[in-house]
Amino acid sequence: MWALKFLSFGLLFVAVPVSNLQAQGTRADYRRSAELRKRFSGKVFRDRIRLKWFADDQGGWYRVDLADGKREFVLVDVGRRKRRAAFDHEDLADALTEATGKAFDPEKLPLEGLRFSADRKQCWFRAVGKGWLCERDDSKLQEAEEPKNFDPGSDRQPADWKRPGFESPRNRRSPDGVWEVFVKEHDLHLRNRRTGSELRLSGGGDQERSWSDNVFWSPDSKRLVAYNTRRGAKHTVHMVESSPQKQLQPKLHSHQYLKPGDEIPLRRPHLFDVSSGREIPVSNKLFSNPWRVRELRWNKAGDRFTFRYNQRGHQVLRLIEVNARSGVARAVIEETSKTFLDYAYKQFLFYLDDTNELLWMSERDGWNHLYLYDSRTGRVKNQVTRGHWVVRGIEKIDVKARQLWFRASGLVEGEDPYHIHFCRIDFDGSNLVRLTSGDGTHQVRYSPGGDYLVDTWSRVDRPPVTELRSATSGRRVCRLEQADISALKEAGWQQPERFRAPGRDGRTGIWGVIYRPTNFDEDVEYPVIEKIYAGPHGSFVPKSFRSSFDTQVLAELGFIVVQIDGMGTSNRSKAFHDVCHKNLGDSGFPDRILWMRAAAKTRPWMDLSRVGIYGGSAGGQSSLRGMLV
Repeated sequence: MWALKFLSFGLLFVAVPVSNLQAQGTRADYRRSAELRKRFSGKVFRDRIRLKWFADDQGGWYRVDLADGKREFVLVDVGRRKRRAAFDHEDLADALTEATGKAFDPEKLPLEGLRFSADRKQCWFRAVGKGWLCERDDSKLQEAEEPKNFDPGSDRQPADWKRPGFESPRNRRSPDGVWEVFVKEHDLHLRNRRTGSELRLSGGGDQERSWSDNVFWSPDSKRLVAYNTRRGAKHTVHMVESSPQKQLQPKLHSHQYLKPGDEIPLRRPHLFDVSSGREIPVSNKLFSNPWRVRELRWNKAGDRFTFRYNQRGHQVLRLIEVNARSGVARAVIEETSKTFLDYAYKQFLFYLDDTNELLWMSERDGWNHLYLYDSRTGRVKNQVTRGHWVVRGIEKIDVKARQLWFRASGLVEGEDPYHIHFCRIDFDGSNLVRLTSGDGTHQVRYSPGGDYLVDTWSRVDRPPVTELRSATSGRRVCRLEQADISALKEAGWQQPERFRAPGRDGRTGIWGVIYRPTNFDEDVEYPVIEKIYAGPHGSFVPKSFRSSFDTQVLAELGFIVVQIDGMGTSNRSKAFHDVCHKNLGDSGFPDRILWMRAAAKTRPWMDLSRVGIYGGSAGGQSSLRGMLV
C-alpha cells in the first residue's frame, strides 16, 4: 500500500481542521475558472513567426501581429546578420495617405501580397484595392501592376530528406505496365494487360485467409510480393447500456475485441515469379509469429527484398532479407530484449544503397541511439550517436556528405532531460554539433534550401525566444523575436513552476510542474490534485510555453494541480522505461509520491492530507488504481 493515500477527484476529501484551508468550488471560483482561457487569450505577442524565405535562401520577411490590430513588417538579412523594419512604417503610411487621400495608421498598415525585388531595394503590395510599388529607402510610392520578378518569399519546408525508398510502393499494376494483379474467388490472379490472358497465382484462398492485390513489384516487373492475412480469432465483448433513450429495458451491445493471448490476424509475405506464375517458397521460420510485418522494400536490382518483422510480445525485432531467386531468408539485423522493444516510437531504418550500408535505431546500450550497419554482412560498422541521452527523431540525412540531422533530449547537462535540441553528426560518429542553444525545449523550421533554421524555444515558465541559426554549424545569425507577455501578466496569469526531485532509486531525477490559482495565497493550505497520464508510449508533462493549460483551469477552483512523469514512461533511459514492463499498475506512483513530498517540504501551502487524482484513458486506469491500492 502506498504511504501516501490517493483519493479520486470528485469524491469528498478527508476531513481536516478548517483553519487556513481554502474552500473549493465557490460560485466565484467557477466563474473565474470558466473565464480563464478567454481572460488570457490574445495576451501573448511576438511568440511565433512564419519567416517567408527569399529564393536565394539568404533572407526573408515576416509580419508580427500585435494587440489592437497593430502589425509590423520585418526584413531579415542573413549576410548582415540582422533583422530590421521592412520599410519605414511611418513614411509609408504618409505616402499612402498622400496617394489615396485616406488616412493610414503606421501601426496598422493593411498591406497584402507583399513581395520584394531581388536586390531588396523595392517592394510591392496591395492596399485599398490597388497595387503599389515602393522604394524602400525613401518610401516613394507609385501605383503599379504586380512585377513578375518580385519574390513573395516561401515558408515551404525542404523536401523530405529522410526516407527515399523507405518502403517500396504498392500497386496493382507492374512498373512496366504489362501486368495487373487482382483478387478473384479469394485468390490472387495475374492479368496480361496486352493480351488479356489471366493466370491464378495462389490457391486455397477462403474467407479466413485473404490476399491483398496492392502488391510490391520488383523494379524489373519480374517478381512480386503479396501479403496474405489469416483472420484473428473471434472474441465477442458485451456491454450493457443501462438506460437507453429509446426503450425502457437495458440494451445489449456486442463487438469484436481481441485481448492478450487471443489469436491475432497473421500477415505474411509471399513471393511470386511472374513469368511462370509460380510461388517461390519462402520459409517463415524467421517470421513465424508476427505482431507486424512491414516496410517491405525491393533493392534496385530486383533480386532481393527486405522487411521488418516485429514478433508478438515485442521482444524480438528482425530486419529480414529474402533472395528473390531462391526464396532463402536471412536476418540482417536481430534485436532482442528481456523486457520489450519500443516498436512504436524508437524505430528507424534508412538504406544507403550505394555503399551497402544502413542506419538503424536501437536501445541496446541503454539509451536510444543510431547505428551504422554493413547491410551485406549484418555487422555493426560503428555506433553513430552515444551517451546518456536519447535520439528523439531524424530530421535530415545527407548521403553524399555522410551526415545526419536529428532531435535529441537529455543532451545538455543541467537542463530538463526532456528538452528537445537539434543536432548534426557524421555517419562515423564524429563531429557532433548541437545546432540549438537555450535552456528550453526547441522547435525548428528549416529554410527551403536547408541552410538555415528558425529556432523557437521556451519552457512552461519561459516565454518563447525565436532565433535564426545556421543549420550546419548552429551559429546564431540573429535573434528574431522575444515573446512579450506583459499583457498576460497584467491579466493575472500565474506562472507554472517546474520542480525536480529524486525518484524511488534516490538518484534519478523526476520532473514535474506545479500550477497555482491566480488568486493564490501562500498563507492558505490547498488540496493537491494530480493530472496523471502514465501511458508507457511517451512522456506527458508540458515542456513548452502556453498562456493557459487545462490544469490551470482546474487549479482556479482552489487547488494546487501537479503533473509528473514517473518511471515507466518514455524518453529517458531504457531502464527508466522498463519499469512499466508487465507492471502498468505501478504508474510511477512511488516516484510521484516522493516528488509530492519533496515539493511540499518547501511549499507548506501544499496540503498532502488532501490529495486527488484524475486522468483520461490510461490516466483513468491509474486514477482508479491510486484509489484502490
